[in-house]
Formats: sequence, structure tokens, C-alpha cells
Amino acid sequence: MWQQYSITLPAKRRGFHLITDLIESSISELHRVKMGLLHLQLQHTSASITLNENADPTVRQDFEHFFNKTVPNMAGFKHTYEGPDDMPAHIKSSLLGTSLTLPISHGRLALGTWQGIYLGEHRDYGGERRIIATLNGQLE
Repeated sequence: MWQQYSITLPAKRRGFHLITDLIESSISELHRVKMGLLHLQLQHTSASITLNENADPTVRQDFEHFFNKTVPNMAGFKHTYEGPDDMPAHIKSSLLGTSLTLPISHGRLALGTWQGIYLGEHRDYGGERRIIATLNGQLE
């Protein structure tokens, strides 16, 4: 079985945000998949998706601190047409990536106990974000 979904994420402030529940609730056929894969592709160049700890919110705060220190806004970039946060956002997006492929087992994402899907919003005012979710699997 193959299915594809377009998921629109509401605008978020700059930072790292858990989106696991929103992704799972947006895929109506997920519960029917006995074994399979879910591929997520974020269709933007100034945001990212990644998988990391979902229990302690300070992990997401530390991610934001680390990436802002590693790729600061005022680093002398030439690409500034959309503001000083745009080029750093492109670099952060490339470092973290814009896609994930996740296993599905018995109708659920087969994530580790403390794993969750993050949206990394790297712009000050990024707006809505869109993810294409492609579901492939064997039905129950």
C-alpha cells in the first residue's frame, strides 16, 4: 500500500518544536499498517526536521542555543535579501536535513521510548511549513 499526505504545520516561533503527535494524527491510514515506512519531506530550505529526545524541553532549548552559536545571524554572509536570519537558516537546514524515514510497526511509528520528531524553525518569522508524508506498508 502506498499513500501520500500533505501536512501543513502552523507557523511556529524560532526554535525546535515537537511535531510527532501532529504527524501521527494527520496520517489517517497509519493505524492500519502492520509493517512499513513513513517518509517525511519538509518542503522548505530554512527549516529542518530531525529525531531526538521528546521528554525534556530543555533539550530543544539547548539545540537552539547550540545552532545559534554555531551559525550566528551576523556572520558576514552575502545572501541577506530576506534578512539576516535567512542564510543561517539555510545552513542549519542543510546541517540537520529536511527528511526522515521512520519505521512503522503494528499501526504506530516505531520510535524509541524518548524519541520525538522535531521541526527546527530557523527563521524569526518562518510562517506555515509543509511536509509531504509518504506511507508505504503491509496492511494488518
